[in-house]
Amino acid sequence: MSLWPWKRNPWFETVAEAQRRTKRNLPPSVYAALVAGSERGRTPQENMDAFAQLQFAPHVAGHQPERDLSTTVLGVPISMPVVISPTGVQAIHPDGEVAVARAAAARGTIMGLSSFASKPVEEVAAANENTFFQLYWTGSRDAMVQRMERARAAGAKALIATTDWSFSVGRDWGSPAIPERMNLPALVKFAPEGIIRPKWTLQWLRAGLPDLSAPNLKPHDGPAPTFFGAYGEWMQTPPPSWEDIAWLRQEWGGPFMLKGVTRIDDAKRAVDVGVDAISVSNHGGNNLDTTPASIRCLGPIAEAVGDQIEVLLDGGVRRGGDVAKALAFGARAVMIGRAYLWGLGANGQTGVENVLDLLRMGLDSAVLGLGHSSISGLSRDDFLVPEGFEARLGDSGDPAPDSGEAKRRAPRRPAAKRPVEKTVQ
Repeated sequence: MSLWPWKRNPWFETVAEAQRRTKRNLPPSVYAALVAGSERGRTPQENMDAFAQLQFAPHVAGHQPERDLSTTVLGVPISMPVVISPTGVQAIHPDGEVAVARAAAARGTIMGLSSFASKPVEEVAAANENTFFQLYWTGSRDAMVQRMERARAAGAKALIATTDWSFSVGRDWGSPAIPERMNLPALVKFAPEGIIRPKWTLQWLRAGLPDLSAPNLKPHDGPAPTFFGAYGEWMQTPPPSWEDIAWLRQEWGGPFMLKGVTRIDDAKRAVDVGVDAISVSNHGGNNLDTTPASIRCLGPIAEAVGDQIEVLLDGGVRRGGDVAKALAFGARAVMIGRAYLWGLGANGQTGVENVLDLLRMGLDSAVLGLGHSSISGLSRDDFLVPEGFEARLGDSGDPAPDSGEAKRRAPRRPAAKRPVEKTVQ
């Protein structure tokens, strides 16, 4: 027991506590950039609430003394079915994505690195040999080939293509103002926030101020763009077709995941163009608000294509029990985003390791209570599933994706060019 009972234990017991500590640690505008989704913010909450609707049916005896939680994702062995999902600009801590990569390596799992990350792929891959590089459809094809070649040279084991971000640009409560560069005017403007969070400010002063750039989008012949410069390039790039996805998969040549699938017909098209895995995801609620929870979309998609490709889930995972539920509905593994960011904001690399430990412990408890010796034994029979729980989007009866009717009924895509808002969406 500590001689100083008012000192906080560095270990936190839940992801919710990590979030509370992160809120206390970070300047309000930095925290606000992480916490909420687009428009009303309904989908992020729905992602979490849907997990709570699935109720366990545990056994009272006959539990297994040893449990195997290991699996593989795209050929990479991992100690548990939890993977780091790529999230952009992790400048909530000076070590950012490198700290997360080290934590993932220490706990035997995969690091997903965003092309909008604050650390270069070379540093992250050096910290975790099992790094997957994530790419948006942005810029010219030549630029995308350059980025893939760089990631491959750095040792990235797989490519994650994300095409579901972001059609919505507004938040009902207002988007936090984030500077494009940490120059003198920005320092003056944000000085009050730095004063009320002195520990965080001192940490950055010692490490050097963040430049808020996207080093993994750096061209051969120029500097890395700022985050908002990279965002502007994305907004001016026409959105990809399925033929473009097939081209991307062919150019990469290695294990390939398509992230952001919520519809059965899209999952089938992904199989047709040759992807090796998909992530059932609504981009953590940062895409179209009121999209159904990822876990509600998972089962029908896994039933449709799970025997042909690997299916993962991303969205709303905060507990090891959530991981167990996703596996029971057909996921090979889950990808976590905000959960590890709360760990990073609460206690750096150690905080991310703390989050991963919590998820492992919770998953192990679920497998134990349900009477299994391995995660492979998890099934829907282990749960009480509410009637009408699953969302069967794009099921049979919809027009074929290439038909004239489908094109007439398809929603309008956003304009190719939009003004750059200097806020994080």
